[in-house]
Amino acid sequence: MENPQRTAIAIILGTVLVLLAPFVALQLDHWRYHWRLAPPDTHGDTAMVVSAHGLASEIGRDVLAAGGNAFDAAVAVNFALAVVYQQAGNIGGGGFMVYRLADGANGALDFREKAPLAAHRDMYLDADGNVIKGASLRGHLAVGVPGAVAGMAAAHEKFGSMAWADLLAPAVDLARGGFVLSPKAAKMFNRYQKDFAALNDHTPVVLKPDGWRVGDKIRFPALADTLTRIAENGRDGFYKGLTARLLVAEMDAGGGLITQADLDAYAPVWRAPVRFSYRGHEVISMPPPSSGGVALAQLLKGAEAYDVRRMGHNSAAHIHMMVELERRAYADRASYLGDPDFVDVPVDRLVSDAYVKTRMAAIEPWQKTDSRDIREGRVDRVESVETTHISIVDPAGNAVAITTTLNGNFGSKVVVRGAGFFLNNEMDDFAIKPDHANQFGLLGNAQNAVAPGKRMLSSMTPTIVTKDGDLRLVVGTPGGATIITSVFQTIMNVVDFDMRAQQGVNARKAHSQWQPDLVMLERGTLSVPSMIGLMRRGHRLYAWPRFKYELGRVEAVLIGDDGARRGAADYVRGKDDRAIGF
Repeated sequence: MENPQRTAIAIILGTVLVLLAPFVALQLDHWRYHWRLAPPDTHGDTAMVVSAHGLASEIGRDVLAAGGNAFDAAVAVNFALAVVYQQAGNIGGGGFMVYRLADGANGALDFREKAPLAAHRDMYLDADGNVIKGASLRGHLAVGVPGAVAGMAAAHEKFGSMAWADLLAPAVDLARGGFVLSPKAAKMFNRYQKDFAALNDHTPVVLKPDGWRVGDKIRFPALADTLTRIAENGRDGFYKGLTARLLVAEMDAGGGLITQADLDAYAPVWRAPVRFSYRGHEVISMPPPSSGGVALAQLLKGAEAYDVRRMGHNSAAHIHMMVELERRAYADRASYLGDPDFVDVPVDRLVSDAYVKTRMAAIEPWQKTDSRDIREGRVDRVESVETTHISIVDPAGNAVAITTTLNGNFGSKVVVRGAGFFLNNEMDDFAIKPDHANQFGLLGNAQNAVAPGKRMLSSMTPTIVTKDGDLRLVVGTPGGATIITSVFQTIMNVVDFDMRAQQGVNARKAHSQWQPDLVMLERGTLSVPSMIGLMRRGHRLYAWPRFKYELGRVEAVLIGDDGARRGAADYVRGKDDRAIGF
């Protein structure tokens, strides 16, 4: 007969083990990521290129080795990514650039997409004022006027040293000759086959009903022809002539709004960057219509009031502090930010020491602030995103940080017939209705309402950090709403926790954005004590799977005291990302 006492003990122990199992797994996961040694930094005594694809990074390295500067390499890498990383690399989207010359001069280039001239405030609402589901995300009506080619042309005209056509030649060769698909590339093409079929009335190269396999070689002859026209004619190779006619014809066929008048009117804008200090470092970041620089200034200035190092990396106190700062910065983003060419954006006030101190004064160390007490609003979900970032430092010490995007993966999923490139779905980054969340869960108001020729608000945060007049860090990341918080954490990793480049990039990330009222966590971020500490403060925790695949992927160059360039590509999360130097 069974011993009743032993049976009872076994049941109790079994129950305890079942209850403890999730906590044990959480702690083991934390130890796995916390104690796993990051690979060594990629060293380059002279120069460094970090991008989302090894082939593109190699091309940038070769340009620098041939005597080109950081801007030449940026042009070559951007066009190469338009071929090998089409979910985000593009000529049909736009982006931002922050630069710092070797002599300390710095600036920013805005080549963000613009609303077509026929766009209007309520274009995504039905007769009852309700949002038309998917209209700003899928198909031709979601497309903003592309700025990528104009941006690269403007950067090259001002700073380039090599012939434009030579910088595009590698991308042309890749498109015409083809390249072998990596596991990630094959997976991404396969993931969107239904969308490619549903949203195109022709058969783009990427559409393959039986699916793509790792090791397949893929060629893009129409894209090669388009890149050749751009190589031969500069920006006119895209905004005029055959490419422009093909783009306008695609719009006409699918009910889009872009016309030749839109292409003729597009121009990038040189802007003064957002500049501020953090613990003896100068931070140079992107101004509106990016929200990145303003939010980053608020976050780092807020963090400066705390002894971050003493808190401990990813401790409950550390993450609580970051989340409380982030709630307020993202609420301000929704309330105040937009295209400065259309609305008054109070940048100086928002980043002032006095405002930040007052805004953050209500933060309690042992209790979370309810997002409803910061500003009213509600968001229930956050979806995926695809953007890409490049960090480059050349032999002379010129530094370039460029973030570009199509918005969602493959943008609108529309490929221009006969031209072979994807078009963006950036119109979703407008506040298409007050307090209606975009695909990243970000809210907005009239400051970011749709208007003809207006640039939509962005979270892209290309950033450069210096110390005592010397270049220290070039950093940026994809990830929609998480871009700002990933750059924020990476800078703290380097400045406050003395992490080397690859450690700072690989470190586990956390994210909060005011709405939804959650703390989104990457796997392995929390120890059991940290989890308990956050829950005791009232936080709702959410293990966000998107961190693993698409978000938090920082590309960085850290400059050592010896002047060596130490590159860090996030190939753990990104797989194809590479840092290459010499």
